[in-house]
This record gives sequence, structure tokens and C-alpha cells, in this order.
Amino acid sequence: MYAIVEFKGNQYKAEKDAVLKVPHMDCKDGDSVTVDTVLLVSDGEKVTVGAPYVNGAKVVLQVTKPMVKDGKVLVFKYKSKKDYHRFHGHREQYTEVTVKEVQA
Repeated sequence: MYAIVEFKGNQYKAEKDAVLKVPHMDCKDGDSVTVDTVLLVSDGEKVTVGAPYVNGAKVVLQVTKPMVKDGKVLVFKYKSKKDYHRFHGHREQYTEVTVKEVQA
């Protein structure tokens, strides 16, 4: 059984015991988060699509790592013949969660 959920502006495929990287949340290790914005639920045979959300469907997430930094993204700006160049790096922060339960 899996579900497609909308969480913090992104869509994720949530299966039991799947590990997801979601945008950073203010929470502690072991906290539980319930997501009720479920777009689609499939149990292998039957697929239920919401308009826009499936009524009564929920996904329970548990925080495993409150803050994880992603790989560095390097930005290099350059304009030829103008002696202009800038180098900038950025590491996005994420929260790692595990899907505990998918309720249809």
C-alpha cells in the first residue's frame, strides 16, 4: 500500500517504512507528524484518487533526523570582458522522516 501526499509544497510517495527527506521542520527526534493532504491511495488492486484530497486518508510520519544538510550547491556567476565573477555555495537543510503508517 502506498500514498501520494502533498507536504510543505512538495509531493512524496509514502510507503510503510520508507525514508523521506522533507524541507526543514522545527521538531525533535522521535516526534510524530500526521499528514492528511493525501492525493492518491493505492492498495495494490484499488486506486483512490482525491479531488483534490482523499477523504479520511492519513499518513503518519516519525522524525528520525531533525536536521540533515544536503550536498553543497555551487553557484558561479561570470560576465565576460567585464572582470565580474562571483562564487557562492549553499547547503539546504532537510528533516529526515520515516513513514510509519498509511491509513486509507
